[in-house]
Amino acid sequence: MVYKQIYKTNTESQLTINLPENFRSRKQILVVLDDSVDSKAAKMDLMKMASNDPLFLADIADISKDFKDVDSEFL
Repeated sequence: MVYKQIYKTNTESQLTINLPENFRSRKQILVVLDDSVDSKAAKMDLMKMASNDPLFLADIADISKDFKDVDSEFL
């Protein structure tokens, strides 16, 4: 079983994790610390902004127009 949860950190150097019921009887548990959560959130924000960017939308429309006929050839 894999259990993932994002924890908010503060300036302290310790993190206390309450184990879920299924893990309490285990003798060993692998803990992985990954700080990519912040970069993923930033990327998602950029993608949301791109969805309203006129230049990006024009590029997508051009690409769709270029491939419109190609898509129908293989149907």
